[in-house]
Amino acid sequence: MTLYCPNTVIYIPNFITPSEEQNILTSVYNAPKPKWDQLTHRRLLNYGGVPHKNGMIAEVMPSWLQNYVDKINNLGIFDTQKANHVLVNEYLPKQGIMPHLDGPLFYPTITTISCGSHSVLEFFEANDENPEFSETLMSANESSSEQNGIKSARKIVCKLLIERRSLLILKDDMYHKYLHGIAEIDEDVISESVANLQHCSHSYKLGDKIKRETRVSLTIRHVPKTSKMKLKLGN
Repeated sequence: MTLYCPNTVIYIPNFITPSEEQNILTSVYNAPKPKWDQLTHRRLLNYGGVPHKNGMIAEVMPSWLQNYVDKINNLGIFDTQKANHVLVNEYLPKQGIMPHLDGPLFYPTITTISCGSHSVLEFFEANDENPEFSETLMSANESSSEQNGIKSARKIVCKLLIERRSLLILKDDMYHKYLHGIAEIDEDVISESVANLQHCSHSYKLGDKIKRETRVSLTIRHVPKTSKMKLKLGN
């Protein structure tokens, strides 16, 4: 049985080269430690500003990162808008993120470049009467009990195998109607619920086990409510 994801998922394997991947990882890990926001189950960096419901004060993007923002903008997936924010997440093996919606702070399109390791993204139906936190609003409230509670109460709609160096684009119903999350495990098992196997750069079969390594993701988005003034901060 083959599962299909709701509209719209665009998956591009090998969107960046191994050399670009290494350059991204080197630049990310050269960031000053105070810039990292350490959460219970991951740590992150904000570039371009810190999204807030009252608006984002724009910051100048470092040149190494602007190259990839431009590469995404050249795809034209934000219509007349341009990406102006990058969230860098670092996930160690056995780390993940609870199912969530990114919410109204962002233009309703997510683009993610993955480096260092694969991951598996799981999708669940959202509850319109009790919408979950958006990513930026829930970070201080993350916990395994919350994650397990949401997952146990919901059926997985589909999964996507996200390979290193790939680009994932989510929009339309997949942005508005389906929670996405990453399980806190160190090994993924390929199952019938993985919907994009035929589009992956490697050949996988059901039952294959893939060990996770440290993954760094660049989530590149457009924040509509942004000040025109740009602050220039350190890397």
